[in-house]
Amino acid sequence: MVLNYKKSVIVVTGPTGIGKTGLSIDLAREFDCPIISADSRQIFKELKIGTAAPTNEELRKATHYLIGTHSIFDYYSAYKYEQEALALVDKLFEANDVVILTGGSMMYIDAFCNGIDELPTIDPELRDNLQEAFRKEGLENIRRQLKLLDPVFYNQLDLKNPKRIIHALEICLMTGRPYSALRTNTKKIRPFHIVKIGLDMDRSLLHQRINQRVDQMMQDGLENEARGLYAHRTLNSLNTVGYREFFDFFDNIINREKAIELVKRNSRRYARKQLSWFRRDEEITWFSPQNTEEVITFVQRKIKRTGAHN
Repeated sequence: MVLNYKKSVIVVTGPTGIGKTGLSIDLAREFDCPIISADSRQIFKELKIGTAAPTNEELRKATHYLIGTHSIFDYYSAYKYEQEALALVDKLFEANDVVILTGGSMMYIDAFCNGIDELPTIDPELRDNLQEAFRKEGLENIRRQLKLLDPVFYNQLDLKNPKRIIHALEICLMTGRPYSALRTNTKKIRPFHIVKIGLDMDRSLLHQRINQRVDQMMQDGLENEARGLYAHRTLNSLNTVGYREFFDFFDNIINREKAIELVKRNSRRYARKQLSWFRRDEEITWFSPQNTEEVITFVQRKIKRTGAHN
């Protein structure tokens, strides 16, 4: 990537449902620049309604990248996202001094801003075998294997998070080395300026917005979208709020009303998790999503200081 400290990436992040897309479009139109998505599910073309992907109208208002560009059947990771997004930024900087990067996927934003360790691509057969073992035997046996192969990482992670436990075990089995030994966590210096904007609002209002958005998803056809994906429900890309609840409904584990209730509840929980994660980042400046002009003024001041957008 070419060194150019007169270029800036404006990162717009925050919890689900808070209005990142709308603000990003306003910024893109103000600075006449494109938007790159940092959403780990909107990147999949099959997931439109349940991920609240930008509408056709929103896509017409500003040029978007990494929306619906991959399939749920593709292996994808935060490391792959880092490589694709950085290459894209480098290309976009040929015609733009500013690029907007927006989304709420914590690992994707962290990978883009700080870098992530390169880890091996997992053999599909190994992944399928571990997923099958998890479905049949539960998490305890997989936890025991990880504790044996990588006690260091085992003592660091959330032992109730099957996704992270299985992924760490995949790495151990693929490489023959502890997952913890492959993670350097060294922050990479980017050859451009990064300005981070975080959106937050009163919790009760945010929860109300999330509930209303789920209601809108139902009107837009979320249930039918999930039903069309049911045959592929074991894919990691579909282990996602908005889909897994309906898969339980289709399996007669819960009723339809409960599925909708859980989509709302789990979306609210995810929003709290996002805020907790992003609050630890001291580089983020926080705004209300309604304060568009205040955000624009802040960004103008920041990029003027770097020499971008002259």
